[in-house]
Amino acid sequence: MTAIVEVHDLVKHFGEHTAVNGVSFDVERGEVFGLLGPNGAGKTTTIKMLITLLPPTSGSARVAGFDIVHQKADVRRSIGYVPQALSADGTLTGYENLLLFAKLYDIPHKEQASRVRDALAFVGLIDASNQLVQHYSGGMIRRLEVAQSLLHRPRVLFLDEPTVGLDPVARQAIWNHLLELRNETDTTIFLTTHSMEEADSLCSRVGIMHRGDIVALDTPDNLKTTVGGANTTLNDVFVHYAGDALESGGSYRETARARRTARRLG
Repeated sequence: MTAIVEVHDLVKHFGEHTAVNGVSFDVERGEVFGLLGPNGAGKTTTIKMLITLLPPTSGSARVAGFDIVHQKADVRRSIGYVPQALSADGTLTGYENLLLFAKLYDIPHKEQASRVRDALAFVGLIDASNQLVQHYSGGMIRRLEVAQSLLHRPRVLFLDEPTVGLDPVARQAIWNHLLELRNETDTTIFLTTHSMEEADSLCSRVGIMHRGDIVALDTPDNLKTTVGGANTTLNDVFVHYAGDALESGGSYRETARARRTARRLG
């Protein structure tokens, strides 16, 4: 396989604080890669550097063959991004939201309507396409945001906590759509999550971050075998590598942001 995300000694400092401490890893084309870790471990900072929203302090990375510092526009054309925070406009319909994004992505005018319809059909929102998004459920909003990110047919899709705040039924629906995306296209999926069940179900490989470092990286099954016996879970693996209870939970700001997102989607 060929790496579509290549990260070498990537570092990010915020003043005297080191958020990402020289991480290196590759993500193969077509795989689902999960980045796990407690709040404050450096996951979102890593993603924001890879999608060119934050400049690295040092180190290098390439996404879809493009350098994240010197070829930002090419990186942005090659990726989709679903952030934790809501990105859909509640005062517009689902169709209008996607049409707006189609224009922002510079999709040719004659293709916009068909791309929007195809994206809505893929996430199961055709019947709700003319409803205002403020009347959507949390799961419907997340599916719409996934559709937004896929309109320009990205080579890499980044998802930051895609199911945070969703109930089990909505969460399973998102998982099903992501698995369908993996099976029907060659899109590479890079996600962060706090759900070990989610990572175990979706990811071909996972990396575990702790205090800015990647402390483990392998398939979920290999990590479980390395840490314990037959009954070991990915949650056990997570606790083994990043289970410093006094350090977990993230900052006040991170906790507040996560709770706001959960309320909006709930």
